[in-house]
Amino acid sequence: MKKIRIQKILSESGVASRRKAEEMIKNKMVCINKKIAEIGDKADPSEDKIFVNGRLIDCNVKKHYIMLHKPRGYVSTTKDELGRKCVMHLVSDVPAKIYPVGRLDKDSEGLLLMTNDGEFLNSVIHPANSIEKRYRVTVKPKVTEEQLVTLSSGMTIDGYKTEPAKITVLKSAKDRTVLEIIIKEGRNRQIRKMCEQTGLSVARLKRVGIGQLKLGMLAPGKWRNLSPQEIKLFAKKEK
Repeated sequence: MKKIRIQKILSESGVASRRKAEEMIKNKMVCINKKIAEIGDKADPSEDKIFVNGRLIDCNVKKHYIMLHKPRGYVSTTKDELGRKCVMHLVSDVPAKIYPVGRLDKDSEGLLLMTNDGEFLNSVIHPANSIEKRYRVTVKPKVTEEQLVTLSSGMTIDGYKTEPAKITVLKSAKDRTVLEIIIKEGRNRQIRKMCEQTGLSVARLKRVGIGQLKLGMLAPGKWRNLSPQEIKLFAKKEK
């Protein structure tokens, strides 16, 4: 097998992201066949033994890619110091340690990807890949044309100017509006902050799609494996 960079091996084995793996290498936490690894080193995962902090890494661990319908009331972390319900409780029957791909805040619901493949995780969340996230958002009170223009034009939130969003009105009532909001960034509570800044209160926020992948009819709290075709939707494009 052709030798590949050590940080890529660690990422594909679910140990850490490439960036974190590089930090581990710089901090002399990684060894290849008992020799301390350096940035730029390569290895053959089928023959070389790779250690992180003295622990032998299984480079042939089976990859898992799942779609979870996260219900409201769960945090998108592997554990929570406050004792809140975590999404990990919903995927306890997955035969591997997997991690959320990005996050949905506790009060939000919908499509959450989870995996133990660091390369896949990075390809989905990296800003350079500009993958669209689609949300169905119920806001109060009824949205005005001026608010729609503000929401779609890009806003300054926490000192950062967001990219323009795609906004579509799905339903409109006397005291509320249901919007479809599509963004590419997904910063911390971005949509909630956008709405709050325009004088709107979010009554419900549901992520219904990531890229070409749709939540569909998956029930809240349930998960399923992604198909090989769905996994390929997020494959890195070769430059």
